[in-house]
Amino acid sequence: MDRGVAALRGIRDRVVGSDPGLNRLRMALSAALAMATTLGIEYLYATATHAGPQGTLIAMLLGTVMAMMGSMALSGTGVWPKVRTAVFFPPAIGIGMLAGVAVAGRTDLMLCVFVAVMFVAVFVRRFGMAFFFYGFMIWMGYFFAAFLGAKLSMLPALLSAVAVATGWVLLLSLTVLRTNPRRTLRRVREAFGARARAVARASAELLAADPRRHARLRRRLHARQLRLSEAALMIEGWSAEPGALPVGWSGPALRRRLLEAHLAIDALAAAAETLAEDGGELLPAAARIAGHLGRREYGAVEYVARPLLEPRTGTAAPGTGRWPAHHLAAAAVEYVTLAGTATAPPPYDDITDEAYDPVVTLAQGNLPGSAAVASDVAARGSHWNPLSRLTLTTRQAIQVAVAGTLAILAGRELSQARYYWAVLAAFIAFAGTATRSETSIKAVNRVVGTLVGLGAGIGLAHLTAGHTGWVLVVIVTSMSLGFYLVNVSYACMIFFVTIMVSQLYSVLHEFSAGLLLLRLEETALGAAIGIAVAYFILPTSTRDTVESARRAYFRALADLLDRAAPTRPDGTGLDALARSLDHRLQQLTLVARPLTRPMTWGVNSRLVRHRLTLYAATTRQARALVRSGFPVPPELADTCTALSRTATALAESTPRPDHPVPGVTQALTTAGTTLLTHRPHCPGTPLPPITQPLVHLRQLLTELAMLPPTPTTPPTPKTPAPTNQPTKSPR
Repeated sequence: MDRGVAALRGIRDRVVGSDPGLNRLRMALSAALAMATTLGIEYLYATATHAGPQGTLIAMLLGTVMAMMGSMALSGTGVWPKVRTAVFFPPAIGIGMLAGVAVAGRTDLMLCVFVAVMFVAVFVRRFGMAFFFYGFMIWMGYFFAAFLGAKLSMLPALLSAVAVATGWVLLLSLTVLRTNPRRTLRRVREAFGARARAVARASAELLAADPRRHARLRRRLHARQLRLSEAALMIEGWSAEPGALPVGWSGPALRRRLLEAHLAIDALAAAAETLAEDGGELLPAAARIAGHLGRREYGAVEYVARPLLEPRTGTAAPGTGRWPAHHLAAAAVEYVTLAGTATAPPPYDDITDEAYDPVVTLAQGNLPGSAAVASDVAARGSHWNPLSRLTLTTRQAIQVAVAGTLAILAGRELSQARYYWAVLAAFIAFAGTATRSETSIKAVNRVVGTLVGLGAGIGLAHLTAGHTGWVLVVIVTSMSLGFYLVNVSYACMIFFVTIMVSQLYSVLHEFSAGLLLLRLEETALGAAIGIAVAYFILPTSTRDTVESARRAYFRALADLLDRAAPTRPDGTGLDALARSLDHRLQQLTLVARPLTRPMTWGVNSRLVRHRLTLYAATTRQARALVRSGFPVPPELADTCTALSRTATALAESTPRPDHPVPGVTQALTTAGTTLLTHRPHCPGTPLPPITQPLVHLRQLLTELAMLPPTPTTPPTPKTPAPTNQPTKSPR
């Protein structure tokens, strides 16, 4: 293949894989188009109604804010859900404006009501995603009215501007910005393929690298495997959207096909790790196979893999890496075969029920955040403080009210006019976060983004001074880039927000370096207050949230192992349980991410990362168990039952090195004894395909239970793949 074509394919894979479904790009472009066009619509409306220079500016600012929030709130696929959501935009912001008008000019009362509005804005989030935006609109309406000193007579004009912006954004969301679920699902599937090839490239790098780099490259390989699982979960969620599935496909069939492809990539990565550790003369050939797969050179994959798949008599000499290379080649060929039939509906005989219940529900096209886990976690101090047992949204509303009060008091000591920057920093710190570590990290990122954005903001403000057109271009571009990067780095988003704020103050003729420095000081003050409140007022512990996610993970694992028994031959149900386990792993990894940072106080970050690796390996083996030997042979049913009891016991208790969980040791011993009892006595006799994942699951659960390894586990069988099925990867 031409190197230029290969390079372009590699770039496309990286872009597509980094943004499944192009969701971030779509959100950024939608926000840019909505804000830019709303600016023009509001200008024309204000001019037609003779609003004057100040009224025109206010209408344009208010319309832009509505366009920004509306483009996010109306990002779904259904028509009527969008209409129902948009109808309440004007009432939500009108409630805030009415409260702001009622207290305008009375500073003390205005500040007290400001705190109450912040409480309400967070409290209403419990009613669903739409109320997240309604709450923010109530807050924004109050801010506009109270700090602008609006009069009751101004409300009709302000609400008219809001209604115009709402109608326009709704029209855009139903026409040019409407999400096509089938096209989006196709793009997410393309992202799955791109991430699968990224795993192959990481495997090739591991095979070709110096042994001194193996530890770092293994971590990269495991990280890419987790990203592949996330793409599979996004496909799971998008498959439930009406009209998303291709013609002839069903949700269970697509889930099954993805599981097969996922397992092939897992097998390739596992073989690459084994081969990199053992070495051997076939290592360069295996690296070429993985490299060709990573570059989407599927014909070359089959050509290079063919010699490694040819049946050979006798036993491979030690140190040749024969069997790991054989397994890698088989897995690569299997993935190529599946990729070649990706558009054809698979004829699965055991999938007859067309009903589809996804294991994950997406939030604005993305996987749900940590609040889905932390919602059932009580705050610290629940044994003496009854408020700690309130729901997460209520606790956060109290936290925001306390943080807002402190930010007002402290912020006014810095500036009587600009203290709202401190309030905003404290308020935003609790948006989209659930645990105190997440809140702290977000607050710090806000300060860092503001600090770095000061220089760029000052420089661009001088360049665009006096050029209104360029100011608007910079504002829209900055917000678009901020939207695109918000899920990658919150600090980057705030960097662009700071640039946007600099442009706004330039238009208002209030720009100065001292003003931006004051914004930094107020932001740092509000962030510090937000961190303090998150840690000391009804704190949601990160460790408690991780513990909740860990228990949910083991319960999902127990369900899968229990269903794998031969008395329940439900392949479709097992597929769903495998994906449910992937979802639990994704949640566990998400909430534990703050604990993987070396700066976290009182936490062994290296141990946390190691245990997350064990959970990921357990998930891969459980996934292999689903497809490797269904149904489970009756003689191994006791092994599944014993491992299920182990997972249940681990879900009910926290393992400690010096205090083993009751029942775990006995259950693991039973599993090991069963595996040994039904081990073939004749050398060279192949084991049932299901044996290997069961062996690995027992080993992994032993380590996760913090028990010393026991000699009851049989060695991993090194048997060749069936010679009459060279494209079937070993599981």
